[in-house]
Amino acid sequence: MREACVKEALAIIARGGIDSLSLRDVARRLGVSHQAPYKHFPSREHIVAEVVGRAFASFAAHLEKRPRSDDPYIDLGNLGRSYLDYARKHPLHYQLMFGTPLPDPAQHPEMMVKAEHAFATLKETIAGLPGRQSNADVDLDALFTWSVVHGLASILQTPATEQLGLRKATISEATAHTLGRIADALGGTNRKR
Repeated sequence: MREACVKEALAIIARGGIDSLSLRDVARRLGVSHQAPYKHFPSREHIVAEVVGRAFASFAAHLEKRPRSDDPYIDLGNLGRSYLDYARKHPLHYQLMFGTPLPDPAQHPEMMVKAEHAFATLKETIAGLPGRQSNADVDLDALFTWSVVHGLASILQTPATEQLGLRKATISEATAHTLGRIADALGGTNRKR
């Protein structure tokens, strides 16, 4: 029943957005008593936390499967490509993770552990770049990298790129160009490409 509730919750969100989700609707769509989902999820927020936590776990697993390289800048680029690939292939999960208010992290620590794992992957990759001075540098560079790649992922998912009259070649070159600029900003300017 727990798995059926999570699957149905995701289907409801896909059709009508996060605001359309209710445990009563989950029960109705599953053909069970309206109290049945409450045996597994004490509140709507609990099922949202489960759905979001699973999205973060899936995202982190996708990032971990990226091609690895001995060159830390190529590895960072591969991580960025994996991020963009996930956003393109799983737009609903991407929206749940980064475009909706998260349930209270203090009440749902297991959701946050999954979210933190994805961010830790980025921090570990940046920590492996030459010249990292401190954890503060790594945190700041991780936020910089995340914000740029997140921005590109969001832009590439909107029809505005075509409506602005951008050439298809520009859009297709955007990923390599952006990831190259991130590498340059993080000290990779003098490396061989």
